Amino acid sequence: MSSNYDGHNSPLCRKCICEFNRLEEARFWSRIMMEHALFIKLGLPADEPELIAEAQVFEERFHRLLNELNRVKKLNPELLDDLTAAVEDIIAFKAKILRLQLQCKILPGSNYPLLLDHIRREAERFLGLLTSPVPEEPIVLLLQQEVFWLRIMKEHIEFIIHLLDPSERELIEQAEAFRKTFSRLLETARDLQSMQRTKPRNFSDVLPFTMNVIRHTVELRNFKAAAHELAELCELLGIVASPLLLDHVRREADKFLNELDNLLPAVKSCDTSRE
Repeated sequence: MSSNYDGHNSPLCRKCICEFNRLEEARFWSRIMMEHALFIKLGLPADEPELIAEAQVFEERFHRLLNELNRVKKLNPELLDDLTAAVEDIIAFKAKILRLQLQCKILPGSNYPLLLDHIRREAERFLGLLTSPVPEEPIVLLLQQEVFWLRIMKEHIEFIIHLLDPSERELIEQAEAFRKTFSRLLETARDLQSMQRTKPRNFSDVLPFTMNVIRHTVELRNFKAAAHELAELCELLGIVASPLLLDHVRREADKFLNELDNLLPAVKSCDTSRE
């Protein structure tokens, strides 16, 4: 996502004219969806062959779409329609599996209900980017990003904790510290988002908070990268289905950081308290 901004003396300063690069977003999120299908497949119990086969179909479907996205230079209407339909279908699939688990109609396997809800929310975000990217005030967009991604980051940590072997005490201790930090950051982001709805002329607390978010997210990204390297070297005890899972969550942390980096200039441009 890239943004253009009106000068802060203009009455239009508060409007962020955001240009979503749909092709770039589609490439990133299609890979994420493909990997979600793989993780669901690996986590389903062996006595659910039909659901396993359905997950495999989604993995192959998004793989084909990703190949097509990597070949084109522009997201044409036909490809956009195919992609939108695929995202809508995988949202329904994720919701179906979650619903079956909540109703005790299938055994959970290793797919936590919160994990299924987590990846469903990510798919819904992707669908929104494809169908209705609406420009907002930069500070509104920034806080929306922070509330969404901080919840995602917090849940990543919680999943990692439950996948590590109990003997991995040092890693678990580090992860628990991250969990506490990101739980606090998420609570603060939600508070700031609520306060911002009163539409203050400037909101000076948001910028230092965001810099703090960036600092902690870089640390978390590095933790995820180190865990991925350990898994690749077969030096990580636990029940991580594939080292790819740890690389997957590391890429999402990088995505969060990239989105913050793109929005910060707009927020700074419109912050009259900095004069």
